Amino acid sequence: MKHEHDHKHQHEHPPGVNTDANHVHTYDEQGRMTCCSLEEKIYTQANAKDLLIPKESSKNTHNHHGHDHTHDGEHDHEHDHNHDHSGAVGLKQYLPAIFSLIMLLIGITLDNFIENSFFKDYFRLGWYVVAYYPVGFPVMQEAWEAITRKEFFTEFTLMVLATIGAFAIGEYPEGVAVMLFYAVGELFQSAAVNRAKNNIKALLDIRPASANVSRNNTYQEVKPENVQIGETIQIKAGEKVPLDGEMLTESSSFNTSALTGESKPKTIKKGEQVLAGMLNLDKVIELKVSKKFADSSLARILDMVQNATTRKAKTELLIRKFARIYTPIVFFLALAVVLTPALIVENYIFSQWLYRGLIFLVISCPCALVISIPLGYFGGIGAASRNGILFKGSNYLDLMTKVNTVVMDKTGTLTKGVFKVQKIASPIINKEEFIQIVAALESKSTHPIAKAIAEQASISSKLRVSEVEEISGHGLKGIVDGKEVLVGNLKLLQKFKISYDKTVEEIVETIVVVSIDGKYAGYIIIADEIKEDAIEAIKEMHKNGINQTVMLSGDKNSITQKVAKSIGIDTAYGDLLPEHKVQKVEELRKDTSKVTAFVGDGINDAPVLALSDVGIAMGAMGSDAAIETADVVIQTDQPSKIAVAIKIGKATKNIVIQNIVLAFAVKIIVLVLGAGGLATMWEAVFADVGVALLAILNAVRIQRMTF
Repeated sequence: MKHEHDHKHQHEHPPGVNTDANHVHTYDEQGRMTCCSLEEKIYTQANAKDLLIPKESSKNTHNHHGHDHTHDGEHDHEHDHNHDHSGAVGLKQYLPAIFSLIMLLIGITLDNFIENSFFKDYFRLGWYVVAYYPVGFPVMQEAWEAITRKEFFTEFTLMVLATIGAFAIGEYPEGVAVMLFYAVGELFQSAAVNRAKNNIKALLDIRPASANVSRNNTYQEVKPENVQIGETIQIKAGEKVPLDGEMLTESSSFNTSALTGESKPKTIKKGEQVLAGMLNLDKVIELKVSKKFADSSLARILDMVQNATTRKAKTELLIRKFARIYTPIVFFLALAVVLTPALIVENYIFSQWLYRGLIFLVISCPCALVISIPLGYFGGIGAASRNGILFKGSNYLDLMTKVNTVVMDKTGTLTKGVFKVQKIASPIINKEEFIQIVAALESKSTHPIAKAIAEQASISSKLRVSEVEEISGHGLKGIVDGKEVLVGNLKLLQKFKISYDKTVEEIVETIVVVSIDGKYAGYIIIADEIKEDAIEAIKEMHKNGINQTVMLSGDKNSITQKVAKSIGIDTAYGDLLPEHKVQKVEELRKDTSKVTAFVGDGINDAPVLALSDVGIAMGAMGSDAAIETADVVIQTDQPSKIAVAIKIGKATKNIVIQNIVLAFAVKIIVLVLGAGGLATMWEAVFADVGVALLAILNAVRIQRMTF
């Protein structure tokens, strides 16, 4: 059972990309693949070819009026709908439309409001031809190029036929108006698409162009991809971090919003990981490079986003196929509107029925559908990336709306994966003195639990510690300020025949028991800390259509059940090995009514991420394998973002459905009125352009929403 998509996760690379498992992709300093992919092919497929081409090279690309023509394979007759009209930018882009509008308005004024003897016959025709040319000629070029590729029925051909037909029957203003408003619609579409791409462009703008590397006792500026693992790099305050590395300086604050969407500065201390794309806020720092540029978090994120638009949602693919069938049908229906009445109407006037046929052509242009649906998904991907969530394709936006079962790994997803002291209890001395004695001894051990206790006693202990002995599998024994202290598990006290309070055996969490001078002195409970937003995350999931939340953990079952109960998880399983997690998800997927999302962060989660319908990786601390295998990456490590991802998916789907219904409803009404002679070409133009603009504005709305 594959829930409407073949989901074996051979993530489909664009054509031309080497998919050999042993092949290592190489990237340039802009994060672009340099080894084996035809970048043009990727971006053409992504309908985002202009996204990564540097300004100077874009002048030389085969980019007729903003259309990205793929001459290989099947040609998208929708042409990315990104008409830059002669590649102009800014105000220049609008000049042809402004000129045509002024000419049209003067013409209409001379026709209807100012009596004159000169504005008739050839002069009038010439005036409207001049008004038509700036907006009509580019579309004629598009139509001709489509015909040379044996694509006879495109929106361009519809527009050219409708406007030339209007000129042929003397309706010059209508002919100019149809083409003018079509051009205005295209400009709005172009602006909307560019706006939708801005979130992704913001991501691409975080690519640092150079790195300062320590070589031969001086700092040299080199390209990030030329820096080797283990080299030391320097980042000044206000500079972006070019490569992943380990912090060598004591500490500094970083703005991580480019990677995580979180605006709050993050303090990173010596020995901790700093990721490429973070902005250094405090002072000059040094890092020891831990990953090559091509493997850095930043390069990986860029690669994911670049490929996101190549994976289309079913609705998007369906509309594209529909447009290819729909356009020729409309053309022949318009022909039928013109010719059929000759057989059944008594006083048939050809020009009258030709006019009605032309209205039919104008109103039936599929622009609103073809542009607003991809734009809706583009907006959804953009809104998600602004919220620190990366969707690897619009198909996963759709799938998120169908998910009804969320399976989560415990450690790192719902808990922080860091041991913290949860409770201190001593029947014989005060807590402060008790923790100082225990911490003094534990500071001599490197065990994670010992470290957690040593950190708890924040002030450095002045207690003298000697004769420390580690008893394997039991704990520590030593002399602290002249007292014999035992710190460890219950087996340690049993080994030294020290009697203790038997109620401590009922505690499910990890427990450290202590004896001082041969007497039981108390215990400390250590547990993994639950993430601040875990409880809220589960509540939000249930509110957003998730029927079942499941937690899987390799931890003790007693601890797993306690954590599950405290945060409101429906079902939990503990004591699981990675292969057991796979079995549990397989069992859930046997129920065909369940669409499962699995959320994890570790290398051991990769098989389950691949198996589930939607794999979600916790990206900030997640392993490379998990991020690579997942379909959605949460960059902030917050479980509450799972519900946000579902909300964004649902909002995107709603907008797409609204646009489809709106476009069809208005078009059908005007088609009927036009065929019946009740609507003029003016109404047809306003209905067509109006629907397209409303659909675009509706699609852009998702970028303003807060989730």
